[in-house]
Order: sequence, then C-alpha cells, then structure tokens
Amino acid sequence: MQIFIDISFIKQVTIKILFLLIILFSFQSKIFAQVGQEDSVFVIESESDSMNLISGYFEVYDSLGVFFFGADSSSASIVNSPDSLTKAYGGNWSNDVLFLFNKDFDPSKMDSIKIVLQDNEGHCFYPPRVDVINSNFGWRRWQFHYGMDINLKRGDTVRCAFDGVVRISKWGWGYGNVIVIRHLNGLETLYGHLSASKVVANQTVKAGDVIGLGGSTGRSTGPHLHFEIRYFGVPINPNTLIDFSNFTILKDTVYLTKRNFQYYNNVKKIAGNYKYYTVKKGDTLSKIAVYFGTNVNAICMLNGIRPTTVLNIGRTIR
Repeated sequence: MQIFIDISFIKQVTIKILFLLIILFSFQSKIFAQVGQEDSVFVIESESDSMNLISGYFEVYDSLGVFFFGADSSSASIVNSPDSLTKAYGGNWSNDVLFLFNKDFDPSKMDSIKIVLQDNEGHCFYPPRVDVINSNFGWRRWQFHYGMDINLKRGDTVRCAFDGVVRISKWGWGYGNVIVIRHLNGLETLYGHLSASKVVANQTVKAGDVIGLGGSTGRSTGPHLHFEIRYFGVPINPNTLIDFSNFTILKDTVYLTKRNFQYYNNVKKIAGNYKYYTVKKGDTLSKIAVYFGTNVNAICMLNGIRPTTVLNIGRTIR
C-alpha cells in the first residue's frame, strides 16, 4: 500500500505556525519592554515615563567634555576609565570623599563659567523626582540647608538629572545612602537619604536613568529626596537653575559667577563666630551653658541634640 503526503498542506501549516510564533514573540517583547525588574518587585513603566530623552554623546564645547574623549573627535561616548575621569576637577576624583573642594577655587573671585544644561545635540535635564518641595535651599533655623528636599514615598524611583559618571555610591552618614554624580557640564549632583542604590561607583549614567530608590536613611525624619547641585564642592542654589514649580530648567545655558556664591561667604562668617568645646569628664549641658554664658536650648539647637542627650567624653560641640 502506498502512502501519499500532501506537501502543500504541510507548508501551509508550517507557515501558519511561524506566523503565530512571530505574533506571540512581538507581544511578549512589548510587555517586557514596559516592565523593569528591581530586585523581586516588578515596576511597570508607562510609555511617557520611558521616553528616550537622553543621549550617549557629548560635544567638545561642553565644560568638561574635553576630559572624557579625544580632541580630534567631534562627538564620542564617555571613556569610562580612571585616566579620563581623574583629569576633571583638577585631577580630583574619589569614590569615598563626598565633596572635593579645590583649594585654588575661590567662589568670591571666580570668573563667569558657561554651563550647558540642555541643547540640540541630545544633552538634556531630567527631574530627579517630581513632587512637593518640603524644604528649600537656605537657612533653616540654626543650620544652612544646602539642597532641596523633595517629597516621595519609600521605594519611589530617583533619576539622574544630567548625563555623567557616578563618583559616590555608598553610606554617607547624615545623608544615609547617598549618590554623587559628576556631569560633563561641570556640575555635580547629590541624591541623599535613599533606601537603595541602583548604581555603582564609576558607572556611566544618562539623564533619566533610575539611580536609586527613595527612603529615609541617615539624619532624616521621614522619606524624602535631598537633592544638591555643586560646583567644585561648593553648593549652588538649585532654584537658580531649575523651576521647581514645574520641574524644568530655567535656561538651556547658564553662566555661574561669584554672585551665585554670595551666600557662601555669609555662612562662613557666621560659622567662624561659633565657639567649639571638647566634652570632659563630669561635663553637663547646663555646666557648659553657664561657662559660655548661654543656655541649654541654644546649645541643643546649634548641635541638633536634645537636653537629655548623653555627652560622650571627647565629643566636640558648638
């Protein structure tokens, strides 16, 4: 008995199966493109939240661009190597020291410095977090607040403001889990009180990248993002660069001058008037207050402590 096989029928079935597999694969790809996995928790990103507003290229006229790629290149991606990174900021690069102050940089005598925040070549700003401002830059009772406190919930995503390279990703005492990023436009940004970091030191990042999760680590009374902008270690008022009413930059290009740092000299003058005392055996807050002609409440406010705080021998207080 002879068996006849219909080749045309097999071809039709095969084509239909392949067609169904292609449709299924495309559907799964679309789903996974919208889902990012953070530890064991899946976070679904909306299309607007995942817009590609970033670029991996930097132009030679950027303030620090020449330190990250050859002068013969019209545009190139970051060369993520210790040699290229340490050329910026006078050779200062550290994965441990939070603020790298340059001894040759005097804010009161600085010339005008051009800072490109956004342009037509792919450079852009992305808000680290869009929410209510809990505390502004400036004096906050007896202390100077060097950044902006932005409201968030524990676990909320925190994003990179500009393209750059992670310099710090570690525990920073009062800042808790903290990230510092050096940007090619000459600035550094700081993100404090995080519950977790999603980046490591020396990692290349782009504006809009998720770098950490919101929290309340360090000296914090509740979940929020402490956000700072610094130039050569010296804080800049973020309100002079960013409109926090709608979280957009005020201008594409800004010029930093000594006027941006006028507050700094006032802070130094006031800090210079403080008297410091090293706690000795038998000392109490009331004894120290009488000795310096002040009161316990004033000492507590200056040092962020309570009247019931136990003073350890050798501790320095203001």
